[in-house]
This record gives sequence, C-alpha cells and structure tokens, in this order.
Amino acid sequence: MADAPVDTVVSVPVAIVGAGPAGLMLAHRLGRAGVDTVVIDTRTRHEIETTQRAGILEADVARDLVETGVSDRILRDGHEHEGVELRFGGQPHRIHMKGLVGESVWLYPQTDVFIDLADARARDGGTVHFGIKDTEVLDITTSGPRVRYTAPDGTRHEIRARYVVGADGSRSMCRDLVPGDRRVRYGKEYPFAWFGILAEAPYSAPELIYAHSEHGFALISQRTEDVQRMYFQCDPDENVDDWSDEQIWETLQARVAGVDGFRLKEGPVIEKTVLRFRSFVQEPMRWGSLVLAGDAAHTVPPTGARGLNLALHDVKVLADVLLRALGDAGEAALDDYQPSALQRVWRAQNFSYWMTQLLHTAPGGSPYDLRRQLGELDNVVGTRAGRTYLAEQYTGWPLSAAR
Repeated sequence: MADAPVDTVVSVPVAIVGAGPAGLMLAHRLGRAGVDTVVIDTRTRHEIETTQRAGILEADVARDLVETGVSDRILRDGHEHEGVELRFGGQPHRIHMKGLVGESVWLYPQTDVFIDLADARARDGGTVHFGIKDTEVLDITTSGPRVRYTAPDGTRHEIRARYVVGADGSRSMCRDLVPGDRRVRYGKEYPFAWFGILAEAPYSAPELIYAHSEHGFALISQRTEDVQRMYFQCDPDENVDDWSDEQIWETLQARVAGVDGFRLKEGPVIEKTVLRFRSFVQEPMRWGSLVLAGDAAHTVPPTGARGLNLALHDVKVLADVLLRALGDAGEAALDDYQPSALQRVWRAQNFSYWMTQLLHTAPGGSPYDLRRQLGELDNVVGTRAGRTYLAEQYTGWPLSAAR
C-alpha cells in the first residue's frame, strides 16, 4: 500500500503515532515552541479516556502539567500525598516523603491527564486524529519518512514529516520497524499478577498503602471520595468471574490486617480485572528518522508507579532534542536522546523491580524467603537511609539529576 493513491497529503516537521499522554504531551511541548505536529491513534478518544489506569504522578510531572499550560485542574481535583504507608508484620509504617526529600506525589488518574492534554490540543488548534486504522510508517531510514492511515470515514491520508515519533504504547508497531538484527529487547516476566477492583466506597486511608503479608501483596489506592481502586496479588491466569464481592473483600482485609485493627471500608465492586505485568526495554530508542517514546520503548511493573511518569519524562527530553534537530544542530542532535532517556529508564526499571520483589510473595517461596523479606522491609522503614531511598525513588528524580 506504500504507493497506493491517497486522498490527502500534509507535511509537518513531526508526525506522532500514538495519542496517549506521551504523544499528546510531546505535541503540546512542540506546539508551544511553534512546531506543527499531526498525532494519530487507532483508539477513539472515548476509548482512551474510559480506560482506567494508574494515577500517581511524580512532583516534576505534576508541576509540568501546570507550568507548560496544559491545565491547572490537578491543583483542584488532584490530591497531594506527602507520604506513603508500608504495612508488614501486622504493623503500619509511614514514609514521610515530604519531610525526607522535600517532595510529594499527586494522586491524579491517567485518564484525567489524557483528558487535560486532549483538551489542550483542541484548545490550541493542534491536529489529532482518533479512531484511525491501517497505519503504515514508511521510509524511516531516509530524511523524508511518511505515515499513512485510513480515517474513520474510509479515506486514505499521508503525513510527510522530517521525524516520526512512535508513542504507540506497549503493543507498539513502531518498535518493530527497528530491524530485528539491530535491536535488543530486555525483559522479565513475573510469576504473579494483580487482581484490580474499583469499588463504590469511601476512602479507607488518606494515602496509598502497600501491604506485605504471608498471604500476598495488596495495594490500597484511591480514586475519588466515592470510588476507590485496590489490588491484590493473584495468579496471572486468575478468572475474575470466579470471585464474588465477599471473597474479594475477605482477601483484601486479610492482607491489610494488623495489630492496629485497621479495616478497609467496603462497598459494591463495580469493576474487576487481572493486570499482568512485566519489565521490558528495547534498544535502540531511535532508528533513522524514527524515535520511540514511552511504553513503545519500555514498560515497568506498576508497583513503583513509574510507567506514566517515565513516558512523560521521555518526551520532556525528546521535545528539546527534536527542537535542536529541526534547528541548526540537525539530525546529530537526536544522538543525545537515548543516553539521557535510558539512564532514567534503567533507574526506573531497577526501582520497579526492587519494589516488586520487596512486597510480593513469590510462588513456592520458603519460610526463609518470607523472613528475609521482612528483614529487608525493616531495613527500609527502620533506617533514615532506607526511608530516604524509597522517598527519593518514589517521588522521582529531577531531570538534571538523571543525567
């Protein structure tokens, strides 16, 4: 189809495949600098904004949403969390991140980040096409790559660009364009998953709770004043239809139980899902005129709340690199992207892996494994260095610190 007739041809400096938060934030940053983009996505806007995702933003990411003019809604509808609680051995332990490292995180759902960015693109006159299909990315080893797609009305279109950015998520087709003999894929599959629920219930706690128990892991998060999101460790092949509300609450209550008598506030379960997770990185993150960003290049398990944050940091670096590449520096400027991005990527991979192995019960684990985990958790909460490490990692690293 590369040479088949098309109905329209447009030329822009940057074409972006993927209209999730990473793709839209990149378009927003470039647009503020006067660079036109076209963003496309196979999903409809409704599909993206109704897919429930994680909701913890690093301090720098939260600031960027406001300071770059996306929206200040996070200040009105988000919730600043100055700490996080680890529960283990039946005891609660609060890590006061604000007191330790001077930073907080924000509870603000990824769906709201997307809505803010999509609204900002519409407000600023940006071009975003949702619900397209038959995407082709062509000629990426040349200085004139092309993106072809079919619009919802069946018409065929071509975007001619200087650079193409693949921000098309964990099922990326763009990353497959890097030749198989020139790419390296690093990955780890985990032997457990998360059983996630949305429940109509009031807050059980003012901040997130990460719970370790002999029964397995649980995470108590929040959504709104009336709807909460919670997870517990399960088998990757678990069938959500096998679980009644009563069984779900019994499992969650057992995993957060402690000597303080803490109990979750229960309510009807309105959504159930099993979330498999893995660690993944593809190198290189650039091939010719194609650059990868966000989940297209890397994914992390959700334990450390790094995925969305990492994607938005990718495009923060990439926007600056692309502006230089489109200016006097030329294509050579793209060489700066991967080293800067990958340093943070591998830091995040390490932290996410560390949090995952710290808190989950491995299948077939021995009594020794459980006691060793408790010793590591005691080291984390019982020493200032341990508490500071977790706080520093969880709240994120300033861009300058990751270089």
